[in-house]
Amino acid sequence: MPSYQQFKLPDVGEGLTEAEIAEWRVAVGDTVTVNQTLVEIETAKSLVELPAPWAGVVTEILATEGQTVPVGEPIVVIDTDPDGSAEDGGTPAAEASAPADETSAAATTSGDVLVGYGTKEAPVARRRRRTAPAGAGAPADARGAAGKPGTEQGGNGRPTPPRLGATAAAAAGTGASTGTAGGAGAGYHVASSDDGARRSDVAVLAKPPVRKLAKDLGVDLSVVAATGPGGIITREDVVAHAERSEPEELATYPGDDKPWLADGVVSADGRRTRVQVRSVRRRTAEAMVESAFTAPHVTVFHTVDVTRSMKLVARLKEDRAFADVRVTPLLLAAKALVLAVRRHPQINASWDDDAQEIVYKHYINLGIAAATPRGLVVPNIKDAHRLDLHELATAIAELTATAREGKTTPADMTDGTVTITNVGVFGIDTGTPILNPGESAILAFGAIRKQPWVHKDKVKPRWVTQLALSFDHRLVDGELGARVLADVARVLENPDMGLVWG
Repeated sequence: MPSYQQFKLPDVGEGLTEAEIAEWRVAVGDTVTVNQTLVEIETAKSLVELPAPWAGVVTEILATEGQTVPVGEPIVVIDTDPDGSAEDGGTPAAEASAPADETSAAATTSGDVLVGYGTKEAPVARRRRRTAPAGAGAPADARGAAGKPGTEQGGNGRPTPPRLGATAAAAAGTGASTGTAGGAGAGYHVASSDDGARRSDVAVLAKPPVRKLAKDLGVDLSVVAATGPGGIITREDVVAHAERSEPEELATYPGDDKPWLADGVVSADGRRTRVQVRSVRRRTAEAMVESAFTAPHVTVFHTVDVTRSMKLVARLKEDRAFADVRVTPLLLAAKALVLAVRRHPQINASWDDDAQEIVYKHYINLGIAAATPRGLVVPNIKDAHRLDLHELATAIAELTATAREGKTTPADMTDGTVTITNVGVFGIDTGTPILNPGESAILAFGAIRKQPWVHKDKVKPRWVTQLALSFDHRLVDGELGARVLADVARVLENPDMGLVWG
């Protein structure tokens, strides 16, 4: 007999309370194995793949892509005994669709279910099942071959729970169909050419490159006509939709009033777009407000001649030992910051407001602020003080690449001690950076420009940059902050100091 198990959204180890469904990797009807990726979720810090805790067949998907789901809420149902090998005999339709909450409660919260993640005991949350209104004309396959509402007759003669795509489509009255051929489109809404309404509550089938193309072109995938197998949206579908939509958009929103955001709700006059704050942007806002209004910020500045550092960068780029890594001025600035913190370990601390204690860290986890399509994230390099220059270059490259791909792990985002932000990459001279919560210092590294500079009593063109160090004045007084910044400047002015202090 079928054995339906609900997979509830787990806490993946970062104090998660909710997450957004980013992309489903399975569809209704797919056969899955243990540890196979079911879904990719977007948390406030990163993208995380969730593996299947059981082997079986996906019978119901309970959350759509783009939907925010609280921890503990069921997101998918898996039949762990699709062949009926555990026990012979049929199961009444009412029993097949109802008891998933009770039968899987213990399994979902047990320690051996959430493969690869920590578990968290929590009360079982009841989910309100969507049901089509009476007389709404639900699809025949949702009503079931036996005529019993809320069930569907499977190929082996056993009823299975109703599919989300069919239920949502019937409730919305869109007249949409559901894919039935193969696992690619089964249980998902298939876009049609006359379906112009936004379908935010129904999953849209499209591969990641197609989704990126749609985002770049400002195309809403939920209104694109799908021509791919199983109702999947292809690259050609997106391009064709963009070409058809362009004249209409220009006519409706001429000139500067044309919407440029891919997502959001455009006002009736077309002059404003409202976008819901979520995921990385929301977490960044919360963290910055908490930091700005909790830690008293002080920022000190220093203008530095970095000509020798620029010459060193050029030499290292030609050095065979550094041929496999990217050498940049940021690398030298990061190394200089690590050396300065080692010389003044009092700055490597955090303020414990609850205990009214200062916590000094005997390690340096160097945060690197990275701008990504999802917003600003600050992963950190663990034990950066133990890395030589080549190892530090490798770590920076891996960290930034992973961040831009949205694959940063929760562990990489926690326990940072000091951060560097490269505002110079945007051509900005300097700024007053806000501390990451739990840290006491952050260095802004400005743009490097060739400027007239007094060198050996003569005005010469030199490479010059500006540094700005913000620190928590509860922990760091002005003298300590100034000494740290001065040491960073000394290393960048004369990289030989790295040998002396290293």
